[in-house]
Parts: sequence; C-alpha cells; structure tokens
Amino acid sequence: MKKILVVDDEQAICNMLKKFLTQKGYEAIIALSGEEAISKVKQERPHVVLLDIRMPDMDGIETLKKIREIDKEVGVIMITAVNEEKTGKKCLELGAYDYIIKPFDLDYLETVLIVKLLDFA
Repeated sequence: MKKILVVDDEQAICNMLKKFLTQKGYEAIIALSGEEAISKVKQERPHVVLLDIRMPDMDGIETLKKIREIDKEVGVIMITAVNEEKTGKKCLELGAYDYIIKPFDLDYLETVLIVKLLDFA
C-alpha cells in the first residue's frame, strides 16, 4: 500500500484528505507542522508528501528543503491557498513534483498522485 503524508496546519484539511486518500486505497499519515512532517518522513518513509506552503513556524518551502535533505526521491506536491506563480516556480526548482491551489479538485489531485506513484512502480 502506498503511503501519503498530508502536511497542513489546518486539521480539517488533513482530516478531509486522509478520508479521501483512505477511500482511494492509500495509507494516509497526517502532520500538522513542518517539524512534525520532517519527523514523519524519517519514520514513515512515505511515497508522496502533500505539503501546505503557508504554515506557522516552518513554512512549506523550508520544510521541502529539509525533506529533500532526508529523501531526494519522495514525491512532494505543494498545496497553497494563494496562486503565486513565483512561489510555485520556486517550489518546483527546489524539487517539488507539482503544486495545487486550494480549494483543489480532488479528481485532479488523484490524477497527479497516480502519475507520480507510477514513478515508483
């Protein structure tokens, strides 16, 4: 079973995504902060990380950098509420696979996940 780590400081977003991913047959793990995400990447070794950009303390960009130091292969899909092309481009340059804007289309999210997970097959 493929593991997906959901990182967002909003518990409701995490719960919604966990429910959606579990229904689709994935193992979903939640982290509510960048620090917790880094710990979970080390412990759980997820296949994909869904990572919110705007979080208190450590933002998603800093978290992405630290995740890349731990695991260069994990697929990271950035999630943001603000459509900032510059920020999205920076995330891609730092090794994110894609970025999705909230509120996101779950069908599109599933398609991105399937394509990324095929890389691991």
